[in-house]
Amino acid sequence: MSGDAVKAGRVIPGKAVPRGAFPHYRRAGDFIFVSGTSARRADNSIAGAEADGFGATTLDIAAQTRAVIENIADILADAGATLGDVVDLGVFLVNMNDFRGFNAVYAEYFGTDGPTRTTVAVHQLPHPHLLIEIKATAYAPRARGQDGSEAN
Repeated sequence: MSGDAVKAGRVIPGKAVPRGAFPHYRRAGDFIFVSGTSARRADNSIAGAEADGFGATTLDIAAQTRAVIENIADILADAGATLGDVVDLGVFLVNMNDFRGFNAVYAEYFGTDGPTRTTVAVHQLPHPHLLIEIKATAYAPRARGQDGSEAN
């Protein structure tokens, strides 16, 4: 793979800014690698996390899962791909008791012919209201010019 085939990572305007020195995604030839993505919105609020007037918090795995997958869809769209191009997912749950709720929403987007998937429990994520994070790999060949070079 030529050095030209590996493109610099991209941080997408209008999406939540990564909480570290990494991009939303990076393209390497025909593959797109999406960094771990959460339910965090551009304004740093978190989908599926609500607090009442007393500070009691309600966290919703279904809402967070849906938001994460939609965030990944937005990131892939910026890279010229769709959820249908995803070939592998890594899912990180803070609590395996959320597996059923996560899996129900996941099934709305992907079936058994969808991407391979690994789901693991982690001790914590970067914010205490986050229940889930997903990283994705997509295969989305770029259009090729007549000379075999990648089209922009």
